[in-house]
Amino acid sequence: MENHEQALTPKPIGPALRFVAAALIVRGGEVLICQRRADQPMALQWEFPGGKIEAGESAEQALARELDEELGIQATVGPLVTRIRHNYRHGGAVDLQFFTVREFTGELKNRIFAQLRWTRFEDLPEYDFLPADRGLIRDLASGKLL
Repeated sequence: MENHEQALTPKPIGPALRFVAAALIVRGGEVLICQRRADQPMALQWEFPGGKIEAGESAEQALARELDEELGIQATVGPLVTRIRHNYRHGGAVDLQFFTVREFTGELKNRIFAQLRWTRFEDLPEYDFLPADRGLIRDLASGKLL
């Protein structure tokens, strides 16, 4: 009886989990970073380009679509570098998959960000990145990844 009662007790619903694919677009010893606009959530913080994985898409397909939408490029999505799950204080959660992009066609166009910047890996900690990216930033800056 006790087990049956526990089974009927509603469990709290966890934070909404968004699945996201992001690109580490690499050029020589630099990586492309993007600053969110002032009118967006987490305003003016830095991130890597990418976005939500839609139903029926693989992470790689979603990333290729997002890079076309955000930057106007047709990217060759490389291997998965890392996967991070982050719970935000406000209750949301994100599952991030980071892929390398070493080749793309088209001219980079800033379609949605406050600014784009090529920066050296060791300089990444100088930027105010989204909380979900900060562990990755430390690893990239110290040469642990890529």
